[in-house]
Amino acid sequence: MRNKFYIVLFAFHFSLITVSAQSFFGDVRIDTRVGYNIGGTMPVPMPATIRKLESYTSGANINVGCEVEKPLAGHWGVLTGLRFEGRNMEIDARVKGYHEELTRGGETLEGLFTGHVNTRVRQWMFTVPLQATLDVGRHVRLRLGPTFSVITAQGFDGSAYDGYLRVGDPTGPKVELGTEEGERGTYDFAGEMRRTAWAADLGVDWQIARRLGIYADLSWGLTGIHHSHFKAIEQTLYPIYGTIGVFYTIKD
Repeated sequence: MRNKFYIVLFAFHFSLITVSAQSFFGDVRIDTRVGYNIGGTMPVPMPATIRKLESYTSGANINVGCEVEKPLAGHWGVLTGLRFEGRNMEIDARVKGYHEELTRGGETLEGLFTGHVNTRVRQWMFTVPLQATLDVGRHVRLRLGPTFSVITAQGFDGSAYDGYLRVGDPTGPKVELGTEEGERGTYDFAGEMRRTAWAADLGVDWQIARRLGIYADLSWGLTGIHHSHFKAIEQTLYPIYGTIGVFYTIKD
């Protein structure tokens, strides 16, 4: 008899939870998104030791995901979801007196480099947004809030070439670095990169059809890509990326 009572009580509570969930989630909106990230990993502000950006190449920076929005009072709502995205780039810059730690011929050198630096950054991650939304018209929605990312694959490597390194300080021994493979100084700091990241994200959606729209985002990294104890490069580097893409509303 007691077991039957517990079964009835459990069924009653389960029914209440189901009804509450249907009531809460019944008016949610579900969007799928496909976009492309463009931007870079950079110091903020840009130091005077970086004199000129010679070239920039963006990688295969796809951004795909699914998001759920719950309407609140008035035109406000709250949004979360899951994205998979890439943030990859390669740059070539001209620097002067830029602090570097390099390896050449099996020897580690640290000091101030003047010349050209080529850097490749690769990051693939799952990102969870938590954003407030505001409908500013029938077809336009603003989004603002933090994002948290778990990084699944990454790399940070490059070379210094066509210049010289002053070992230790500006008056230290001068080491010439050439342009050929054996003459360059190289570095690989993938092992010093963080596995998680926080960012602030601002976005806008524009509904152009019943279920189809276009969107744009700006993601500003709040944590550097390297651990806080990392000092081989003089500045903290932050990922700053914009995204453009399309979304499709599965449920509204």
